[in-house]
Amino acid sequence: MASQGDADAFGDLVRPHMGLFHNGINRILGNDADTQDALQDALMGIYRDLPGFEGRSKFSSWAYKVCINSALMHRRSRARNPEPVGYPELGPYDLRGHHQELPGPEWQVEAEAHGLMEKREMKECILAALDELPEGHREVYVLKDLEDWDTGDIASHLGLARATVRQRLHRARVHLQSRLRTFVMAGHR
Repeated sequence: MASQGDADAFGDLVRPHMGLFHNGINRILGNDADTQDALQDALMGIYRDLPGFEGRSKFSSWAYKVCINSALMHRRSRARNPEPVGYPELGPYDLRGHHQELPGPEWQVEAEAHGLMEKREMKECILAALDELPEGHREVYVLKDLEDWDTGDIASHLGLARATVRQRLHRARVHLQSRLRTFVMAGHR
């Protein structure tokens, strides 16, 4: 039994929910390496705390909150200890790390490359705008608009008043809308 330390039973218990856990963490962190670290920490926390799970809610709900807390802790840690700026991604690469040639006529390759660049620039703009948000605003925005949590649940989970949640959400939306408007008006630059 998973709650008694059986690793195989624990694997069977969490396996159906791994996509949910990964996606929730990734929406907060927006970085695959950080997501993997936070997911690993969350799984260890779930395993450690499983004997105390009383079953008042669904396992997936309880474990998902553990994952979200892990992501928030990683985000706070990252804010205190920022990574040095690295080299830009050069991709696309195959699974062996070799550069992939894009197939097709030259004009098609250019069009595909331009489309990929626009998507990458938009994603970078959104992630930059999210990173500019104060920590409390980002948490509320992610939980409400990306994870579709109820305002009351967010308030309870973060220890805030409902009015504070609504205020932070509004400010986050205004900021993101402003940044995206600027991005579009500047011709994606």
